[in-house]
Amino acid sequence: MSATGIAVRAAAPRTSALTWLATTDHKRVGILYGTAAFGFFLFGGLLALFMRAELVQPGQQIVDEQTYNQLFTMHGTIMMLLFGTPMVAAFANFLVPLQVGAADMVFPRLNALSFWLFLFGGLVVMSGYLAAGGPADTGWTAYPPNSELQYSTTTGTDLWIVGLGLTGVATILGAVNFVATIYTRRAPGMSMLRVPMFCWTILVTSILILFSFPALTAALVMLLLDRRFGASFFIPAEGGDPLLWQHLFWFFGHPEVYILALPFFGILSEVIPVFSRKPLFGYRAMAFATVLIGAYSMSVWAHHMFTTGGINLPFFAITSFLIAVPTGIKIFNWLATMIRGRLTFPTPMLFATGFIYLFVIGGITGVIVASPPIDFHFQDTYFVVAHLHNVLVGGSVFAVFSGIYFWFPKAFGRRLSERLGKLHFWSWVVGFIVTFLPQYQLGADGMPRRYVDYPANTGWPELNAISSAGSLLLGLGMLPFLLAVVLAFRRPPDQPDDPWGGNSLEWWTSSPPPHHNFRSLPPIRSERPVWDARVAASEAGRAHASRAERAGDEAGPGRPAGPG
Repeated sequence: MSATGIAVRAAAPRTSALTWLATTDHKRVGILYGTAAFGFFLFGGLLALFMRAELVQPGQQIVDEQTYNQLFTMHGTIMMLLFGTPMVAAFANFLVPLQVGAADMVFPRLNALSFWLFLFGGLVVMSGYLAAGGPADTGWTAYPPNSELQYSTTTGTDLWIVGLGLTGVATILGAVNFVATIYTRRAPGMSMLRVPMFCWTILVTSILILFSFPALTAALVMLLLDRRFGASFFIPAEGGDPLLWQHLFWFFGHPEVYILALPFFGILSEVIPVFSRKPLFGYRAMAFATVLIGAYSMSVWAHHMFTTGGINLPFFAITSFLIAVPTGIKIFNWLATMIRGRLTFPTPMLFATGFIYLFVIGGITGVIVASPPIDFHFQDTYFVVAHLHNVLVGGSVFAVFSGIYFWFPKAFGRRLSERLGKLHFWSWVVGFIVTFLPQYQLGADGMPRRYVDYPANTGWPELNAISSAGSLLLGLGMLPFLLAVVLAFRRPPDQPDDPWGGNSLEWWTSSPPPHHNFRSLPPIRSERPVWDARVAASEAGRAHASRAERAGDEAGPGRPAGPG
């Protein structure tokens, strides 16, 4: 531990809950985002366990049709929009100013407003549980006519619309802040081709948000007008078009997949080089691939609509195939970074390697359903459910845990237990495979998703029972992580400024960082300024030791070296 780190922690005053509520410090805003998003994640996971419990065997054992509709609507909404997107904001808020060498975000008050808008919007969505009829029951994609008033009469659906509108505004405001901070607050010497890869992914993600989230906001406003004010945007009998909703929703929804993936690609691009003891292979190619993924993601939305008959199948199939190319560049570059590296496998690296394995499976199955003839068979079956979860759970959630274990010492000055972390990792790897691998076969056999019951076809009850057992293991696998967090906060801060031997600027300051982040900055001559400074200090130390040794040799035995 450095003397600076000790001094900062010793001088840190006790903080009250009020200071957290009124904070504009980007680090605290990031922690608030992460805590709220993780709370939603735990609740969304609990809803998934109820669904898998219902599907253990044919027949209805636990919930009725209406309740099941509400379960998968709220589960999907929470995981995509109340956990995934705000967890991106959590990492970005904490790390972006630190990694570019800034004291704070460009607009600190706007940053705090973004969090409170998100939290209030999320609570509005959840308040549907307090409304007559329960929460939204339309499916998280809310396709009309299912989401129109004649089919979804619960007030919870209106609360869902209003709440998601608020979270969308919060996300847009946050994106403006991230773009402005990365462009205008970089430290001297940090050109765009020296910016950490995580910041590159946040920059592209923020631009995607600015293009895609207004489409969702417009669609939500139109749906609310349909439901409560007599409009007819999506009602065919009155001149509307339900496909308009699908175009608007998926124009947001497919970039949203990469909004949830790109920042976590960035996390892996920070974690893997540190534990490979090598620079990131092909830094410029990775940055270019990030930009290409962002560009292509705006041109593939309608591959979710192959079976509607209202789109150009060859165009959207080709763009869906093409987006696999820059994603593949990233996979191969991570592997090339590890080849011949001095690899170590603490918990952050385990989750990073687990991400690669599971995300590749999700990517391959994505290429499969990008082919329209194959998609016609798999559309709305459990094959799509398995593919989605391979990408967004096996991918993004594994990267979330990799990032939490990696930066927890920086945020709080404490390290999470390695023993509990490894137990968490292996229970999740096994639980994930057991949960979702059977669902590929169920989808190939034609089992539809979003149904509360299913016929006792050959193999279906057995595969569903296996899948439900895996989901239980995933739920139990969260206990070691939660225990590790509790135990970490029962200990005083004891971590050095750079416990892993990191590369980027956040590892230069103390753990946790002071209010304005830095007392000094190292020279920035590459994308790895802290590594460069550490190497320079090591070389200077060796040179000093060599000079001292030579001076001693010149002084001769029994004579003092140097003056006096």
